[in-house]
Amino acid sequence: MKVLGIESSCDETGVALYDTERGLLGHAVHTQVAMHEAYGGVVPELASRDHIRRLIPLLERVLAEAGCTRREIDAIAYTAGPGLAGALLVGASFAEALAMALGIPALPVHHLEGHLLSPLLADDPPAFPFIALLVSGGHTQLMRVARVGDYELLGESLDDAAGEAFDKTAKLLGLGYPGGPALAKLAEAGTPGRYKLPRPMINSGDLSFSFSGLKTAVLTVARARELTDADKADLAAEFQEAVTEVLAAKAVAACRQHRLLALVVAGGVGANRRLRQRLDQAVAKIGGRVFYPRLELCTDNGAMIAFAGSQRLLQGKVPAPGGGAFAVRPRWPLDQLS
Repeated sequence: MKVLGIESSCDETGVALYDTERGLLGHAVHTQVAMHEAYGGVVPELASRDHIRRLIPLLERVLAEAGCTRREIDAIAYTAGPGLAGALLVGASFAEALAMALGIPALPVHHLEGHLLSPLLADDPPAFPFIALLVSGGHTQLMRVARVGDYELLGESLDDAAGEAFDKTAKLLGLGYPGGPALAKLAEAGTPGRYKLPRPMINSGDLSFSFSGLKTAVLTVARARELTDADKADLAAEFQEAVTEVLAAKAVAACRQHRLLALVVAGGVGANRRLRQRLDQAVAKIGGRVFYPRLELCTDNGAMIAFAGSQRLLQGKVPAPGGGAFAVRPRWPLDQLS
């Protein structure tokens, strides 16, 4: 079964074709970073319009890479939420219209479920059940994953997500957009420990997170005096240490509490090298292992949507072809899936 995946929840347009027998046949992503850079963040209206421009060329590119025609597609999976309403509507309407034209089913997919299942696309995927750490610009969550569709929320950020804290801190330090990767790069030139930043909620006894206070602590340091480039590098390094230490501690605590030794990490922040080092070391100490998606699948992409849709279809969740009716859900808690 060949499933086309469409991702358009924010500022990446992703298209992919996944075959349940042969694996990923092709995928392509267009990022809007250059377009939004001038504004210092994502402009929703511009994002939506750009998705419209990119979807058909990306579809043609993926089909050419896969050596397939549109008529060989068996189903279409698309991101229905969470995300920017206008951007979601572009992908959803494109997917539903194409499905109606081809007479095949179109399946709405949860964006975070796509991230959650993306490590299963690896050559050596984890087995169920496992603990999942979702870390992105909009979400920081710990989940217990029993199987596809069975997700228990264990803890999440009470305010800023980890990726959001990275971006906001980068802006405080005068770094460019996107801030997270820029801050991580700057941190490589710095020395942690020179500035003392808090590790929020690391000893809270639960699996919740809070990063807004950490961002405020950076602001306090930045306002105390004019920072040199070396100061900024040291502050970035300490900030990264604080965030990754908290994420690793909570992830290990979740593994211990639920007696699971497999940890899946997904989302854009999952590409952070220091986070990967900390998680690998911490989970290895309890005899476990960490599973990551391929680096190009950490950010938003159509491959994860195609794969998540294929797993739903294999469960028998097949909508009637050519229905044409659809709705997007900009706010959609992952634990409400069934």
